Amino acid sequence: MKKLLISAVAILSLTSFAADVDLSKSEFTWKGTKVTGEHTGKLKLKKGTIELSEKGVITSGKLTIDLNTLTVTDLSGEWATKFLTHIKSGDFFDVEKYPEAVLVVNKDTGSKILGTLKIKSKSNPVEFNYKKKDGAYVGTLTFDRTKFDMIYGSGNFFKNLGDKAIHNDVNLDFKLVVK
Repeated sequence: MKKLLISAVAILSLTSFAADVDLSKSEFTWKGTKVTGEHTGKLKLKKGTIELSEKGVITSGKLTIDLNTLTVTDLSGEWATKFLTHIKSGDFFDVEKYPEAVLVVNKDTGSKILGTLKIKSKSNPVEFNYKKKDGAYVGTLTFDRTKFDMIYGSGNFFKNLGDKAIHNDVNLDFKLVVK
């Protein structure tokens, strides 16, 4: 009887349950940097589901980011329009051809996610830390844009860019809220 009880407790502690992501309460803020400064903006999820352990640890999941919702928050007017037109073009995200980016969570260590990020039909492994704060999962995913065929302005591919060089790493701060 004691073994049966221990087995039942062990099985229950390993069970997980699916949770839909609350699209209206979740937030995604990006930051790209260059030699002369930085640009920031926001993105929205199109859909998202994660599996949570009984202890609230993310065990797997899939988040679909709607790249059509990409905004810039540090520019306005004509400069914002020019920037968004360029960032959504083939030099960067090519949003007309690839309107979504997808993050698949493959494994969770309890504070670090191991996953696969797909942008522009290119899939690459990513790993990032997160924590649970005020009922939400928060953290920063940093990815190298050049691994997703976004080489425009990269010093790794073009020489003598001077102050026109754009850094390869893009940060995506997130606050993920589940229903």
